[in-house]
This record gives sequence, structure tokens and C-alpha cells, in this order.
Amino acid sequence: MDEILELLNTGQYTKLRQIIVDYNVADIAAFMEEMEKEELLKLFRILPKNMAADVFSYLELETEQYIITSLSDRDAANIINNLMADDATDLLEEMPANVVKRLLANASPETRRDINHLLRYPEDSAGSIMTVEYVDLKETLTVEEAIARIRKVGVDSETINVCYVLDQRRTLVGTVALRYLLLSPPDAIIGEIMHENIISLHTLMDQEEVARQFKKYDFTSMPVVDNEDRLVGIITIDDVVDILEEEVTEDIEKMAAIMPSDKPYMKTSVIDAWKKRIPWLLLLMISATFTGSIIASFENALSRYVVLTAFIPMLMDTGGNAGGQSSAIIIRGLSLDEISFRDWPVVVWKEIRTAVLCGLTLAMCSFAKILLVERVSVTVALVVCTTLFLAVIVAKIVGSTLPMVAKKIGMDPAVMASPFITTIVDAISLLIYFRIATLALGI
Repeated sequence: MDEILELLNTGQYTKLRQIIVDYNVADIAAFMEEMEKEELLKLFRILPKNMAADVFSYLELETEQYIITSLSDRDAANIINNLMADDATDLLEEMPANVVKRLLANASPETRRDINHLLRYPEDSAGSIMTVEYVDLKETLTVEEAIARIRKVGVDSETINVCYVLDQRRTLVGTVALRYLLLSPPDAIIGEIMHENIISLHTLMDQEEVARQFKKYDFTSMPVVDNEDRLVGIITIDDVVDILEEEVTEDIEKMAAIMPSDKPYMKTSVIDAWKKRIPWLLLLMISATFTGSIIASFENALSRYVVLTAFIPMLMDTGGNAGGQSSAIIIRGLSLDEISFRDWPVVVWKEIRTAVLCGLTLAMCSFAKILLVERVSVTVALVVCTTLFLAVIVAKIVGSTLPMVAKKIGMDPAVMASPFITTIVDAISLLIYFRIATLALGI
């Protein structure tokens, strides 16, 4: 890449154009992302036309927008026309309305039709992420005629590994892999050699479910059909990788009590970061006031046994950590469809047994540590360790139950993650602590 930069800076554009065709388009895009905007645009203009659209599809959305708005209407339309329809749609969805209008006005009729077709589907549905560039075959074609069609339309298709067989109403009736076509006699009829056991996706299927279907069947592409089983597009494995990255990022942000963002961290402004984080922080702050109220209500007890105050952070942190462990595992299981709400009794019973073992271990270790290090009375040590044992059990139950309840009522389980569960467990742990202390110490 140093050679590219040197040729660009010295103005040797002809030589640069000759050598750049030997580089991988993904590597060129990654290199361009590190360049200054002026140099980036200069390099993009030098790229051969048949290569520019491929490089463009690997760039970050912000970079794509900068390039599109910097090019002339004709050059911008050329890029849009050469992009896969799903990539062009993703770009236009994030562009200002006046820019979209200008680009569509200069795009080819076919491109305009495909983009408008994709834009009408709900966001994050199979219809919104599919591509309409695929190879379709009539069931009455011979293998020789099918291969001729693939040669004709395959260059503009997302993939030719699998071809989709349609009847006269464009209903999907089968699929045929390219290798079967190559191995079959030229005069064989497509309808006779096609695979009729079709696994398809619906246009309104959520993209997370789309990813699950790909994982289940281990396909590299899947057809998308409408309510009448007519083929309207396909989704390929590269789209699924993007879906998985997006969904995992969204879950991580929700589990950290942050509203999901569609921008990378380095391109998120301080104001945007504040807007995404402050709602949950305010909610958690308000909910945490219950913890303060509980402590205040036992102020007299604490004044008589000040040593009890020293163990409050340990009890709250341990309970929160125990609940966070359970919630993380259950949320992951729900995301992978390994767990459903009907498994609730089994899950809770398993978490209770695990909590008993964890609680006993922590309580015994804590009991020895309190007597040897803090040197308090055995009664106080028993109060703390009993609370610790019960807090872990409660935390495991809460941490495993809340995500499953959230899933059942239609909420994202990731919302019921560590910060929210920790606040609930903290309050319950304190109530248990002070109740046991009151009974054991007579305060």
C-alpha cells in the first residue's frame, strides 16, 4: 500500500491505475479508510470503473456518503447502477432526501425499480436486506439452455452457485446447484433434476430469525418469497455476517445499559454518546434510591452495630455479580434459541442448585476471612455469611427469570441485563441483611 500512496503523491496516475488492479478490493477499501478525505477521493477517481463499485461496497457508510456527494451526478449514478441492489438501498436509506432524489433521477430504470422495491419493506426484515440480483430458471429449460442463461445474466448476479427454478407465475418450485448443471446431460430438463424440497424465508421475517435459519441449515444463500410463494429476492451469507455483527453489537449495548447506536465508537460524537447513555443512567439512578431508602430505614441498627456497614459493599457486589452471570448465560441461550419460556422451571431449578453450591462456597470462605481478618464476633460473621448465601440464591433466580419474562412479553431480553438486575438484587440483599441482623443481634 505504500507504493500506492507514493504514486498518488507524485502524480503517477497512469502507473497507479495499472498496478492497483492487482490488489484485493477489500484491502483497497481498508487502506482508503485511513487516508485523508481529499486523498481518498482522488484515489477513488483513479480506480478503473469496473473496480470502483466493488471497492465502494466495502467502505464505511460515512465514507460512501462523502464520495457520493462529492461526485458528479453522472459518476454517482454510475456507482449506484453498479452496486448490488441491497448495498445501494442501505446507502440511500441513510442519505438526505434531496440527495436520494438526485441519485434515483440519474440511476437506470432497472436500478431505480430494484431500490424502490427494497425500500418498501420494514427495516430489519428479510425483504429490506435481500438482493434482487439472482439467477432464475424456467422449469421447462434444458441444462444447455440454463447454462446459456447463466452466462448471460450471471455477471450481474450476487451468486450463481444456486439457481432458482420458477413456474409461469414466478412461484418458487425448486432449486438447482451449478455443479449439478455442469454434471447433467445437456438435454436434461431442469424440472426433472431440480431439488424440490425448498427452504425459504419470508419477506417480513426479522433479520435475527434470518440469521438463525442460515445457522440451522448451513446454507450460503437462501431465497426470499412473498405471501404467494413468489420469489422476490435472495439473501447471501455475507449479508448474514453483517446481521450477526449488528445484532451482537446491539445486545452488548443493551446489556451495558446503553441505547443502541448505528455508528462506530470513533465516529460517535460526545453529544450522541450522551443521548444514548443518559436515559438508562437516569432510570438506574432513580431506581437505586430504593437502596438508599432501605439503608436509611435501618439507620438506628447501623448506629449500634457500625461494623455491619463495612460488609454492605461486598454483599451488594457479590449479589450483583451472581445475578449478572445468570442473566448473561440466559440471554445468550435465548438468543440462540437454546432456551424458551417453557423451560423456565428447569432453568430456575438448575440455577437454584448452582446458587446453593456457589453460595455455600462463598459463605464458608467469607466466614473464615471475617473471623481471621476483620476479627468480629461469630454472630456478626454468621449474619454476613447467611445473607451472602441467600443473596446469591436470590440473585441467580432473578438473573435467570427476568430475561425469560422479558422475552415472553415481547421485550428484548438484553434489556434485563447486569445494570438492571444489579439494582434489584442490591435492594433485596439489603432487606435480607438487615432482617437477619435484626433477628440475630436483637436490634
